[in-house]
Amino acid sequence: MAPATAAGAGAIAVIRISGKHTFSVVEKVFSPVGRTKMADAKGHTILFGRIMDGNEIVDEVLVSVFRSPRSFTGEDCVEVSCHGSTFIQKRILQLLGSHGCRMARPGEFAMRAFLNGKMDLSQAEAIGDLIASTSAAAHKVAMHQMRGGFGRDLSALREELMNFAALMELELDFAEEDVEFVDRTQMKALVSRILTAIEQLIGSFELGNVIKEGVQVAIIGEPNAGKSTLLNALLNEERAIVSEIPGTTRDTVEDELVIEGVRYRFADTAGIRQTADTIERLGIERTYKKTEQADIVLFLFDASTYTPQQVKMELNALRQRMPDLDNRLIAVANKTDRTDVAALAEFTPFNAVIISAKEKTGIDAIKIRLREQLDLSALQEDQTIVTNTRHIQALKGAQNALQEVMVGLEDLIPGDLVAIDIRRALYHLGEITGAVSPDDLLGHIFSKFCIGK
Repeated sequence: MAPATAAGAGAIAVIRISGKHTFSVVEKVFSPVGRTKMADAKGHTILFGRIMDGNEIVDEVLVSVFRSPRSFTGEDCVEVSCHGSTFIQKRILQLLGSHGCRMARPGEFAMRAFLNGKMDLSQAEAIGDLIASTSAAAHKVAMHQMRGGFGRDLSALREELMNFAALMELELDFAEEDVEFVDRTQMKALVSRILTAIEQLIGSFELGNVIKEGVQVAIIGEPNAGKSTLLNALLNEERAIVSEIPGTTRDTVEDELVIEGVRYRFADTAGIRQTADTIERLGIERTYKKTEQADIVLFLFDASTYTPQQVKMELNALRQRMPDLDNRLIAVANKTDRTDVAALAEFTPFNAVIISAKEKTGIDAIKIRLREQLDLSALQEDQTIVTNTRHIQALKGAQNALQEVMVGLEDLIPGDLVAIDIRRALYHLGEITGAVSPDDLLGHIFSKFCIGK
């Protein structure tokens, strides 16, 4: 048993009980209003009644009945919807505990669902991602995985590989008779196709990671370029301190914004300049670190005072530190309310977004460029996108094993050695869905879940 709703007081709370003796235990504390008893209630029905402690009414509740195997866990299950008082929740949990229930461990309901075949391991992990999703994109990816899209893709690959593995093993049984059950050309074609599919899944992780964790955007530039004003304009609130005094921002100021269903994590950084101030130098070093880590870099400059030569010089200095900068860079010409049109035309070679953070003009243009920086075609086409580091490690293990299989087939290595690598690839693919699931791995995965899930 455990509360399935968030901790603390609320309008209602839900307490979940699952296991072999669920109905007999709940019957001892629940008195239904009406003729239907708990033992006679059909699955997927709701009973109204009271939780009783002897003759004392603890609360009036709704009890949802789920009978095995048609429940989340695959076991007999009951969910008690009570008033959200923390006192009431505690009393009900104590009453259930006195009649034989125990508190669930973190993720135990999801683990039981997995062990009872209600979902594969990747689906179970997607539950946690779905709960943690804070944007439409993260929700869509988690929902696709929870509905079994990833598991189906992997199962199809694994089944094809297992068929050839079985024939390869059969060859070993007839090794003395020199019988060949496996067409080596077909085998190479199959392994090549599976490798391509795995490489696509591995390649999707870059997008999957930014969807799950958010796109990191560093706002950089010289002091007084308007970085803090831009952050405030993007968020439409006074998040960062704005001052005419250069060097106001000594540390990074961070906040988030969802743009067209994708979460962006903005960092307003200390202005980059030469300074003797020890604390400001530390802030500038953090600026460089944030820039190196960022998925997108907004390089902001004051168009009313900068020349194209200055912009080029600063960008070249940044490129020396970060050779891949151009792949992540969006140049932004700020304070254009103080600049004439002819001067702005000089910044055309930098493909700069023209804005006035103070007047909040051009902010939508920045959002469009931020959105264009990401290729979300895989998400729009409902393709499988990998977001889990554990899955990537397993996929890379399978990739390595299959590459060894290809080498073995090309070099005519004996079938028993090729079979070892095939089994290794199957093992790694099975790790993702739980076809191979050591107890310590399951314990590690489900311990990250909340108590009531």
